Amino acid sequence: MIQHLEPIDLHWPTQDPFLFCAHHFDHYPAGDDQFGVKPTHFIGRNLGADFQEKDGFRLYHGREIPGFPLHPHRGFETITIVRQGLADHADSLGASGRYGEGDVQWMTAGSGIQHSEMFPLVHRDKGNTLELFQLWLNLPRKNKLVAPEFKMLWADSLPRITAENLEVSVISGEFGGTRFFEAPKNSWAADPGNGVTILMVKLKKGAAFSYPAQEGRTRSLYFFDGDSASLNGQKILGKQVAFVSADVALEIESSGVSEFLLLEAKPIGEPVVQHGPFVMTTRAEIEETFRDYHRTQFGGWRWSREDMIHGPGTERFAKYPDGRLEKPKA
Repeated sequence: MIQHLEPIDLHWPTQDPFLFCAHHFDHYPAGDDQFGVKPTHFIGRNLGADFQEKDGFRLYHGREIPGFPLHPHRGFETITIVRQGLADHADSLGASGRYGEGDVQWMTAGSGIQHSEMFPLVHRDKGNTLELFQLWLNLPRKNKLVAPEFKMLWADSLPRITAENLEVSVISGEFGGTRFFEAPKNSWAADPGNGVTILMVKLKKGAAFSYPAQEGRTRSLYFFDGDSASLNGQKILGKQVAFVSADVALEIESSGVSEFLLLEAKPIGEPVVQHGPFVMTTRAEIEETFRDYHRTQFGGWRWSREDMIHGPGTERFAKYPDGRLEKPKA
């Protein structure tokens, strides 16, 4: 039943139609006046490419403010799940946002977009813990060059199913009679028939999680927190990814508190040719992407800085390219 099992850390292996999965968990210190780390934390870091954890956190491609400054994407989608802390978004369409504390941003890169994803340290009197997952979901060839867009799934809109010692957050898919398919219109996940399922599951001691068999899908389980769990009778120790057969029902039990991410979907089943932030189906399409990017910069950059943040407040919002402003209800 388990097809593949291996330890996981920052970047996790995936199966079609998912391309990439990362778990960022950083205990940032109190921020300075510019919402970044204080210069005393720069010592010994590879600024601009700081992926080695030091003092409990990474700066990633940020030099003062942690995060991922201006960079392009084409041909796939990013799904960013922020469980703790805040992320600031700005893009080449003129859209922007601040989200976190359980919010999800679902962005279709499509024909091409530039954006920055920064993690402002808004608290100056205490630490700024950040925990987020970022998934890359492929687009089928017919949708590789659709117009880019993004959609916010605010924390209060996401279904949460709770039972005795069990909590399940549904970001996409169906669980326990609850269906939630709210991906952008051109996503592989927009069609419920593709069964794109993203579940965040938390088990307390002695709890059990059951999930039915689903034919014709890939299924991945990422045990990212907890000491041990039982997966259909097989023990899982520590942080592990398990690729499992979707045509067998799942029975998971925890010997203590355990959390895992479940990814499942019907594969797209098309060739994948990737070069950095570009994902197409042929090498010729990648070469065309480079030409398009050099010619158009995917709309250019209209912001004052490449590591754009949105000021001192902690208010969450999304501003879309048409100027529409959206905020969570709670």
